[in-house]
Amino acid sequence: MKLEVVVVPVADVDRSKNFYKALGWREDADVAAGDGFRAVQLTPPGSGCSVIFGTGVTSAAPGSMQGLYLIVDDIDAARSELIDRGADVGEVFHDAGGALPEAGTGGRRVSGPAPDRQSYFSFASFSDPDGNGWLLQEVTTRLPGR
Repeated sequence: MKLEVVVVPVADVDRSKNFYKALGWREDADVAAGDGFRAVQLTPPGSGCSVIFGTGVTSAAPGSMQGLYLIVDDIDAARSELIDRGADVGEVFHDAGGALPEAGTGGRRVSGPAPDRQSYFSFASFSDPDGNGWLLQEVTTRLPGR
């Protein structure tokens, strides 16, 4: 099995489409059927998984998706590229308590990359115009079996 698509709830389809395309994501589809349905599918560069958003696609509240991971091999370069493309990306950080930054929101987030740039432990975050939360995660060496 492969994860193919993640549904991202948005309020304004065109605004979201423009945002993600400005980040360099490939437009795969923009399909409308009647007045109540439109689906836009975009894929991040190098990803096997896409996002879909639109009208009549999900009942989830716009901006309610959090912790959407984008894996990068150089977090500084990826962060710089996204900033150059218009995203408001936060500073690089690591979680002093482990690999999951959501677990570190109680004061365990530490500024800067993980010590020794340990794979899986450095992050930067940004949100789309609706507040859906994305995390860049630096992965330079995959865990066994990956």
